[in-house]
Amino acid sequence: MPDTITCPNCQTPIELTEVLSAQLRGQLRQEFEAEINRREKALADREQKLSSEKQAIEQAACEIDQRVAERLEGERKQLNAAALTKAREQVTVELRDKEQQLTDVQSKLKAAQDAELALRQERHKLQEERDTLELTLTRRLDEERSKIRETAKMEADEERRLKDAEKDSLINTLRTQIEDLRRKSEQGSQQLQGEVLEVALEELLRRYFPFDEITPVANGIHGGDVVQTVRDATGAVAGQILWESKRTKNWSDGWLPKLRDDQRAAKAQVAILVTIELPKDVSTFRHIDGVWVTSSQCAIPLASALRAALIEIAAAKRSVEGRKDKMELLYSYLSGQEFRHRVEGIVEAFVTLREDLEAEKRATQRMWAKREKQLERATAQTAGMYGDLSGIIGASLPAIELLAAPGFAGPDDTTVNVTDQ
Repeated sequence: MPDTITCPNCQTPIELTEVLSAQLRGQLRQEFEAEINRREKALADREQKLSSEKQAIEQAACEIDQRVAERLEGERKQLNAAALTKAREQVTVELRDKEQQLTDVQSKLKAAQDAELALRQERHKLQEERDTLELTLTRRLDEERSKIRETAKMEADEERRLKDAEKDSLINTLRTQIEDLRRKSEQGSQQLQGEVLEVALEELLRRYFPFDEITPVANGIHGGDVVQTVRDATGAVAGQILWESKRTKNWSDGWLPKLRDDQRAAKAQVAILVTIELPKDVSTFRHIDGVWVTSSQCAIPLASALRAALIEIAAAKRSVEGRKDKMELLYSYLSGQEFRHRVEGIVEAFVTLREDLEAEKRATQRMWAKREKQLERATAQTAGMYGDLSGIIGASLPAIELLAAPGFAGPDDTTVNVTDQ
């Protein structure tokens, strides 16, 4: 417990430290010593004063004796005795007061010493309690450390056990999954092959029909594999083709009803089933129960034909729509000034084109005649040069068939004919 003292005025306990206790003891000791010194000095001063007074009285008595020696001779002793008695009584009272004060100071000093002793004893007691508390805390900390080590060890063992159990459970789960994957590997491979065929079909359609909208159908949604929205040259929608791809080893007749249901759900005009394994009586493609069944090699040609048919049907439908209104508009157009001006412009363009063609023809003929004359001159000059050389060299000159005269007999008696080129 901390060092405390009680205030004598308000009875409030005040906590004291060792330094404060030493300061308080020193201060009290100084106060006590100062009070004792002050009182001793006051006592000495009084004794000196009494002595001075005594001397003054004696001197006064001498003076009185000298003045009234005779009158006071009898009374001097009485007065001296009374004065001495009074002085003694006063000194006695003062001495008693000083003794009482000294007794009080000694009592206070004794109380201070007792308080200091009590403080020292309390300090030793606090030190012992502090040492005991530290020892107790150390023991408790050691116990808590031991408990924490035991708890951590138990938790580590439990965590290790749980991890081992998790590992065993994970191994069992993985084994089960491996068995499931092994059982489903064949089905998965077939599904993967079908997805590959679907992707290849989608790429082919996008490559050969770039203006159409090719939309794959997500897995798990009824409606085939791919929806092809056919568009004509103007970008107008002409119809839809629903594609279904199968890559299995055996043909199934149940594919056709399902594809027809998907066609009705997708509101497509044409449904095409692309399969690796065709029915027994089909070699390339055939229309079976409202569904076109084809091989992958014939898928694009069949799509081109069906696409062209859808575009023609859509064009025919659009041409029939509003025929009467179109006929009235056409009649108004043909009988109006706009059509006449349009035809006049076309005729004028043809006339101008005809005139340009005739002028170009005449210029070409002149050019041809000029070039023909030039060719004749060049041929004549070449023939003359060949004749000059033939006359100079003779029969050793090689014969040129184009320059030989018709029916001319050469050195080997063969007839040389001129062939028009």
